Amino acid sequence: MPAAGLKTIIALSFVLAIGFLLVILSCALYKVYYPLLVVATYVIAPVPNWIAGRVSNPDDFVESAGGSGVLDLGRFCTGFLFVMGIALPAVLAHSNLINIAAMVMSIIGGLLIYGTIVSFGMFFQEEQEF
Repeated sequence: MPAAGLKTIIALSFVLAIGFLLVILSCALYKVYYPLLVVATYVIAPVPNWIAGRVSNPDDFVESAGGSGVLDLGRFCTGFLFVMGIALPAVLAHSNLINIAAMVMSIIGGLLIYGTIVSFGMFFQEEQEF
């Protein structure tokens, strides 16, 4: 993994700001604030994966049946929250609670937010030594 430099931090912060701007604009332009729920789902989405990684057995040499199940549950919950962040604006637009343009801005902004959170996690992941 490459070490995160100042340019990486600035670029990821810029992308995160654009994601938040798109979600906030999708709410403010049409005066309907339901798309702000997308931010909560994308911020919470990596948490089950992080918790499952901490709880599971960190020993790579011994395979245990319990550790794999915990990791699978964490990945499932993360995937569920990720899909919910995309599907929620689509359902809101289908039920005519928000406009199609607000849905598109909310989905793109949410994907930028989630991508930035995952990228921060990848760049600042600690190297483990044996």
